[in-house]
Amino acid sequence: MTRIYALIAAAVMVTVLAVFWILGFGKTTMNDDDIFAACSASATGAEIGGPFELIDETGNTVTDTDVINQPSLLYFGYTFCPDVCPLDNARNAEAIEILEERGTIVQPVFISIDPKRDTPEVLRDFTDNLHPRMLGLTGTAEQVAAASRAYRTYYKAHEPEDGDEEFYLVDHSTQSYLVLPGHGFVEFFKRGDTPEVMADRIQCFVEAAK
Repeated sequence: MTRIYALIAAAVMVTVLAVFWILGFGKTTMNDDDIFAACSASATGAEIGGPFELIDETGNTVTDTDVINQPSLLYFGYTFCPDVCPLDNARNAEAIEILEERGTIVQPVFISIDPKRDTPEVLRDFTDNLHPRMLGLTGTAEQVAAASRAYRTYYKAHEPEDGDEEFYLVDHSTQSYLVLPGHGFVEFFKRGDTPEVMADRIQCFVEAAK
C-alpha cells in the first residue's frame, strides 16, 4: 500500500509541475518568442506560406528562397485585371515608397494567377509601370497552383467571352502578404488598408525582426 501511495503522490507531483510549467514558464517562453505581437493587426490560425518554384520576369526559374531574401510584400493577381490589381498594386507601391523614404527597403512582388496570358515579358511591362523594384513571377499552371495553395489564395478563371480565348476575367483573392527572411509569412493586408497604415505596420515587423 505504501508503494501505491508513493506512486500516486509522484504522479500528482508530476501533474502539478506540468501545470505550473504550462501556466508559468511555458506561457512566458511562448510570449517571449512572439516578437511581432505589437505589430500584428490580423489574426489567423491557418499556416500560410511555404516553398514555391516559379519563373521570374527575365525567364529564369526561381524558388521562394531566391525571392524572399529580403522583406517582401506579395500579391497574387493578373495583368489583364481591369481595375482591382492595378489599384491594389499601386497602393502597395506607394506603401513601399513611404518605407523607402524612412530607410526601410521592402520588395514588392506580383505573382500571376493567369500564366496562360502572363508571360515574363508581359509581367515585366506591368511591374515596371508600377514600381522599378517590383518583381513579377509566373510559371506553369501547376507551379502557380502550388504557390497559391501555399498562401491559401483563391482564383478561378471565367469562360472566355464571345469565343475569344484570350478575353476572360479571373476571380481572385486580394490580400497582400508580408513575408520576412527567416520568419516566413507574418502578416496580411486587406484592400481597405491605406498605404500609410501598411507602411507603419510593415516597418514595425521589419524592425522587430532585426
